Amino acid sequence: MKIAQIAPLFESVPPRLYGGTERAVHYLTEELVRQGHKITLFASGDSITSAELVPCTPRALRLDPDVANSTPHQMVLLDKVRERSVEFDVLHFHVDYLHFPLFRTEAGRTLTTLHGRQDLPDHLPFYAHFPEMPLVSISNAQRAPLPRANFISTVYHGLPLDLHKPAYDPRDNYLAFLGRISPEKRPDRAIAIARAAGLPLKIAAKIDHADEVYFRDTIAPLLDGPGVEFIGEINESEKTEFLGNAAALLFPIDWPEPFGLVMIEAMACGTPVLAFRGGSVAEIVEEGITGSIVESADEAVQRMPKVLSLDRKAVRARFEERFSATRMAAEYVKLYQKMLRMRASEHHLLSMVGHSAPHSHARAAVANDVN
Repeated sequence: MKIAQIAPLFESVPPRLYGGTERAVHYLTEELVRQGHKITLFASGDSITSAELVPCTPRALRLDPDVANSTPHQMVLLDKVRERSVEFDVLHFHVDYLHFPLFRTEAGRTLTTLHGRQDLPDHLPFYAHFPEMPLVSISNAQRAPLPRANFISTVYHGLPLDLHKPAYDPRDNYLAFLGRISPEKRPDRAIAIARAAGLPLKIAAKIDHADEVYFRDTIAPLLDGPGVEFIGEINESEKTEFLGNAAALLFPIDWPEPFGLVMIEAMACGTPVLAFRGGSVAEIVEEGITGSIVESADEAVQRMPKVLSLDRKAVRARFEERFSATRMAAEYVKLYQKMLRMRASEHHLLSMVGHSAPHSHARAAVANDVN
């Protein structure tokens, strides 16, 4: 199949440092290429891919000091896709809903994976206005606030099996926090839990401009105490050592996490996850197998010994069974093929009905048949 993957421009594909959506797009793109599909990636010009790359901005917007407004760059991205859209069997978008007005007449050739939270009040009327656009959620929890939106499937993220080498006998005994410094990620909770449990904590996280005040006023003062090391952002190659040598990953979120890629990155390293309940967590973490799910910091401290005693080989085995890039790509390919079959069926029915009915009546017949 000929498939366009349309990525956000804020980070490169894959991102140099932090960037969950662009990382997921990268793993999907590379696996589809490996399986023999012809993939074209619309992304920032500093992206690295085995697919054909269509550069839509010279570099990732977040790392470009000359970019003050992302909107013009995103409009260029959509126009580049529009110019070449007839070349592809499927247009797979990962840019939220920016493309809906431009591509709604081609809804049958589009697939949109939503990567962000969907519980915001502005979303419901928007999706109701575009009911023909097929959507994919990255967890069942993510789609729950939008019961009338056109979700056709949930596809969990996946990682290449050889991306992270598991560590079954980690040399250190620290807890890890990996991701982003922000109020909803609750690094302050991670610090409190680690200190109450008497374990060192290492924090590898980026600080967005929007969260600089939160870091300065709330988190930085907590770093002055004992047992906490702030590392900053790390790249993909550094994650294996950081997560693999950790006794456990702390995931103390305070928001409806759509997926939480870091949880399966830890599992790939054989590292169990101690997470707060919310969003997708209950779909990702299996209690007593790959980690534990808690409701409070006190409960997290109580569960810590149990989490640290989990079989790291079993953690890695469940990752391989549930969260491989091969599985993720296979599920998307099934969706692509279903879309192609539906389009072929529509064209066939239109051609048959068109011989004996006006065009508008033929379209009505197709709609009734599909529904």
